[in-house]
Formats: sequence, structure tokens, C-alpha cells
Amino acid sequence: MFKMESDFTYLMPIHFGGGKFDPDSKVIQKTQSLAISYETDPALLENYIPEGFELLAPEVQVVFSKFTEINWLHGGQYNLINVAAPVRFHGKKDELDGSYTLVVWENKTAPILGGREQTGIPKIFADIEDLHILMPHYATTVSYEGNTFLNMDFEAEGEITGNELETLKSMFISQNTIGWRYIPKVGAPGAELSQFVLYPQGIEVKKAQKGTGSLKWTEMTPMQNPNQFWIINSLAALPIKKITQSILLEGQAILRAMGARVIE
Repeated sequence: MFKMESDFTYLMPIHFGGGKFDPDSKVIQKTQSLAISYETDPALLENYIPEGFELLAPEVQVVFSKFTEINWLHGGQYNLINVAAPVRFHGKKDELDGSYTLVVWENKTAPILGGREQTGIPKIFADIEDLHILMPHYATTVSYEGNTFLNMDFEAEGEITGNELETLKSMFISQNTIGWRYIPKVGAPGAELSQFVLYPQGIEVKKAQKGTGSLKWTEMTPMQNPNQFWIINSLAALPIKKITQSILLEGQAILRAMGARVIE
């Protein structure tokens, strides 16, 4: 009969086996990322920040990333949209600053499952276009079953170099990404498991461009996106008061999923 190994980590279906847990393992993947942040209404944004957190700035951070040459996918690739806000966690044992993940869309199943089950990152599916490039213009769209709900556009204005590039590198090399790992009870309301998880990661920036960025959320109906429309519409309702950052990055992402830990 199948028997679990005490020093293994597993994802469902467990009975086909898992892998030996290695706390020092890293996910290494080449990345091209478009990061656009904007100022919004703090009172509205706080509706999506859990108790125990402090919103550090009324800012929504939206990042498109194309990951390629991924070690754990044996050279595979996928695209991602990460939406987050800057926070401070005030716990009984932990106090730290980080980026609270509101939602992540990905266009492949494998990274969605691991990110949800192991590190509590709220990952869901969407079709995410590669960047369309006609220099100096870059653009991508995010959709579900043919219905586009996010447009991101960027016009490059020049390469970032010197001290400005070094500052950017230091900003991205180490990031405290925080997720809420929530497993509902079976056949009853409430949670079987509810915990906040710190997921350390970063980007080794090789090249960067500054420019003018813009984005547009499009509200969805239940017919257009039955399982996500309220998420999209909640984000669309946050006013875009001012774009605070627009950069295009190239480099290498380092994700330390096995180094994640519960914060409390």
C-alpha cells in the first residue's frame, strides 16, 4: 500500500509520489517584466487588505511577467499577471514589510497549483498575451474565453543605467511576497486552514527601460467570466489617480518556494 515519506513534499494526487523536501531549492527562470503601479483611493483599497496588515501606500502594483527557461519545467514557460499592494504585517510574532498579493493570473496549470497549495498565492487562470512589440511601444492583454479584462501599454523612453539602475536592482533583488493560504472546510462554512505565508523571491535585473505606462480594467458580467467577474470588477472600481511607476525589466527571477514560512 502507498505510504507517505516523512521528509517528502507532495501535491495532489499524493499517491503517485512526491519529492524530497529541500529548503534551499530555488526556482530559476528568465523573465521579461512590465511593472506599472498607480495611486488609488486608500479607503477602497483597504477593503481588500486583511486585518493585521497596514496599508503602507494607496498603491496598486500590476506586473506582467513572461517566464522562460524555467528549471522545474525543464525549459518550459508561462505568463503571469501579479496584482499587489504594499503592506506592513503586524503579528503576534512577526512584523515585516512586504507586498500583499491581491490576485495572480497565470496561463498554465502547473504553476497555479503549486503556488496555491504550497505558498498561499491566490492564483487563477487567464489567457495572457506575450508582449506585442513595435518599438518603442509594448502592449499586452489579459482575457478569459475571449473577453479582455485588462490592457497594459508601455512606451519606452530610454534605458536605465548607472546609479539609477543599481538602485532598481537593489529594489527588486529581494521581495517579501505575502499570500493568504485558505482551505475551506468540507461540507461546512468556514476554514479548515487559514494562514498568511511569506514567500521570499526576487529578480536579478540585467536591463531596464523607463517609459510611460498605462493600463485599463474592463468590467465583466457573470456571463463573460462566471468565476472571476467580482474580482475583476473590484479592481476596476479602484480609481487610477496617477501612474507612480512604469518600467520594463529583463533579468532572472529567483523564487524560494521551499523557503516560504507561515507568519503569525
